[in-house]
Amino acid sequence: MGIRPTKVAEKLLISGLDPQSVIDSLNSDYFVFPQKAALCVDIAKKVLDFKVSLGPRDVALYIGIPFCTTRCAYCSFVSNSVERSFDLIQPFIDILTAEIIDVAKIINENGLKVSSVYIGGGTPTSLCVDHLESVMSALYKEFDFSGLREYTVEAGRPDTICADKLDVMVQYGADRVCVNPQSMSDDVLSMIGRKHCSDDVYRAVEAVRKTDLALNMDVIAGLPGDSFTGFCKSFDTILGFDPENITIHTLSLKKGSKIMLENTESRRTKSDTGKMKSHEFIPEEPLAPLYSADVGEMLEHAYDRLQINKYSPYYMYRQKYITGGFENTGWCLPGYEGIYNICMMEEFCTVIALGGGGVTKLVTDDGRIERIFNAKFPREYIMMTDKMKDNIGRIREYAVSV
Repeated sequence: MGIRPTKVAEKLLISGLDPQSVIDSLNSDYFVFPQKAALCVDIAKKVLDFKVSLGPRDVALYIGIPFCTTRCAYCSFVSNSVERSFDLIQPFIDILTAEIIDVAKIINENGLKVSSVYIGGGTPTSLCVDHLESVMSALYKEFDFSGLREYTVEAGRPDTICADKLDVMVQYGADRVCVNPQSMSDDVLSMIGRKHCSDDVYRAVEAVRKTDLALNMDVIAGLPGDSFTGFCKSFDTILGFDPENITIHTLSLKKGSKIMLENTESRRTKSDTGKMKSHEFIPEEPLAPLYSADVGEMLEHAYDRLQINKYSPYYMYRQKYITGGFENTGWCLPGYEGIYNICMMEEFCTVIALGGGGVTKLVTDDGRIERIFNAKFPREYIMMTDKMKDNIGRIREYAVSV
C-alpha cells in the first residue's frame, strides 16, 4: 500500500504480531496477495534489524550529478546531456564543491556521522575522469568518513564506465558501483533510448570485477518492446554476472517521460487524423499488454531465480503509475544490503542531499520529516546562490539541534 509498503508490516511487527499474523492481516485487512504480503514481511524484518544498528547522529549523504549521455524513454529525472551542456559542467562542479565544503564543516563541527554515501543522478560517470575525481576528492578531503559503512557510485550507463573512472572510485573510498543494463536486448535498449548495447554491459562488468568494488545491477520488467521470454533471458544473463545486489524495477509511467509524451501525442494524432504518424514507435495502446499477467510472470521468474541463488529481499518501494500496481524490490547476497537504499526508503535517519536535484530529508526524533530542495536543472543550481545559503542554514539549524 502506498509508496513504502513495508511500513505497514513494520508497525504490525513492532506491535507484537508474529510474522504469519502480519501476513494474514495484510491479506485480510489490506487485500494484499499472500505472496506479496510475505515479501513485505521478509523485508520489514530485515529493515527493523538494520534500524537498531543506526546511531542517533548517523546521516546518509547523497550527491546529485544531473548529467546523462542520453535521456531514456521512461525517465522523468532531471538530467542534461553531457554533450549539449558541456559548458555547464565545470561551473556546476565549482558550486557543488563549495556546497560540499560548507555542509561538511557543519556535519564535522556538530559531531554527525556519515554512515553511507551515494553519488547518483543522472549518470555520475557521464562526467570525464577529471571531473569525477574533482567531486570525489572534495568529498574525501572535506568529510570525516571514519564511520562510513558504505560508499556507492552510480555508473548506470555501461558505456560510461572505464578502468580510469573505477580507479578514481576506489582511490577515494567507494566500495560499490551500480551498473544498470535494464535489459540485455539490443532492440529494447534502442527502443527506450539507451545509447549502450549488451556488449557494453559485458565489458563494464569485466572492468568492475578487476577491482574490489561490489556490483549492483538493475533490470526493468515491462519495457516497451520486451516480452516475458525476452525479460527472462535478460534477467538470467544479469544473474549470471553474480552481482552482489540486484534491483528489480517495474516500469513506471512517469509524467514528462518520452513514453508518456509520445503516447499522448499518438492519441492526439490518431484522434485528429485517424492514422498514426510513421515515425512514432509507441502504438495507440502501448502499455495495455504490460498490465496483463506478463509483468507479474516476469517478477515471479526473477524472484524465484533470486531465491534459488541465495539472494534475499531487503527494500521495496512503489511509484505512482507503476505498471500493474507492482513494485520495485532490491535483492542482495548476505551482507550486501544497500544501506543508503534502506535509509532513503524507510526514512530511519536524515539524508543530506547536495548537488542538482538533491532533496534533503531532515528526520527528527519524533519522526517528523522536513524536506529541503536544491534546484533541479544545472543552470538553475549554478545560479541559486541565495537559496543555497538558506538551504545550508536550515541544515546547520538541524545539526545544532540533534
